[in-house]
Amino acid sequence: MLKTTPSTSPTREDPNVRTDRYLFTSESVTEGHPDKMADQISDGVLDAALKEDPSSRVACETLVTTGLVVVAGEVTTETYIPVTEVVRDTVQDIGYTDAAMGFDYKTCGVLVSLDRQSLDISRGVDREGAGDQGMMFGFACTETEELMPLPISMAHALTRRLAAKRKDGTLPWVRPDGKSQVTVEYDGGEPKEIKTVVVSTQTGDEDEISPEAIQEGIREEVIVPVLPEAMYARDEIRIYVNPTGRFVVGGPQGDAGITGRKIIVDTYGGVGRHGGGAFSGKDATKVDRSGAYAARWIAKNVVATGLSRQCEVQVAYAIGVVDPVSVMVDTFGTGELPDAMIADAVSEVFDLRPRAIIDALGLRSPIFRKTAAYGHFGRVPENGFFTWERSDRVEDLRTALGV
Repeated sequence: MLKTTPSTSPTREDPNVRTDRYLFTSESVTEGHPDKMADQISDGVLDAALKEDPSSRVACETLVTTGLVVVAGEVTTETYIPVTEVVRDTVQDIGYTDAAMGFDYKTCGVLVSLDRQSLDISRGVDREGAGDQGMMFGFACTETEELMPLPISMAHALTRRLAAKRKDGTLPWVRPDGKSQVTVEYDGGEPKEIKTVVVSTQTGDEDEISPEAIQEGIREEVIVPVLPEAMYARDEIRIYVNPTGRFVVGGPQGDAGITGRKIIVDTYGGVGRHGGGAFSGKDATKVDRSGAYAARWIAKNVVATGLSRQCEVQVAYAIGVVDPVSVMVDTFGTGELPDAMIADAVSEVFDLRPRAIIDALGLRSPIFRKTAAYGHFGRVPENGFFTWERSDRVEDLRTALGV
């Protein structure tokens, strides 16, 4: 994962040497976080529709709260979607299997209110135009092997590890709801040292596990195995585990969750810009999703050419219009060629019409529930999943750029 080196900044010895130093923080949440539960249910409904009818148009929103799941939105499909079954299967897979956790897949109420897609919207999609207006951003950088910013990569690694140790029984007192946060010190635009780590996890009560045991278990089984030793000093790093001292009431019982409320967790952890549109619950005719996936695909291929260390791509659409209204590339001064030249090459190599994106990335398949936790980007492309993570246009870009 890591592609950086430990800090060798002269400022530790000579404070008069000027450097561009700053701290940057990103967070991640587990699959049992209420907002992520909502995202996974919405994408579960989308997958159920696409499985039998790949042309389904879905805009599904979910609310979870104490003992209740509400599914609403607009769906046009030729198949039956067993929404209640999707909800219960998803909640069970997440791990809310006992009412003692504050939520239970067997007994939670499920309310469904799904209507057909507006004809005013479908008219534009029918002629293969964008399903909405908006601007979408994609980003890539050389900080990690997966070409993602280091803080969000570390934060996701911690929440994935936390969930894994819950599920394999190593930490049986961990409950599904949890968060992580990682602060990295940068110098000259490069990550040098991990300064602070926060992990908060829902647990059983004091009769089941003591605060001291929680602290030790999370440090030894989650944090230490994830953090690269070369990136932090043991006597200087600050680690906080359940900083309030108690996190027993969690999940939908502790906070209501809604689809689309963790868009920074879904993307780049706050690095770069964000168009504002959420992904989960939307089929790929909605360019909020397909356009953002295409922008990441482009940015990753640009950085993979070796011609820049960072790349941000913006694409923008008008509802019902086939071609994007703009394509922008910004390499933040790290590019070996002018950004405008790279943007021209991008427009030559990548077909950014919504239908073309859908076909190139296989976005009519039921592949989306996997995206709804631990980030949509920086994942391993395999078996039709996370196709936008492929670096498959590198040579085409280099040819278009004449390098």
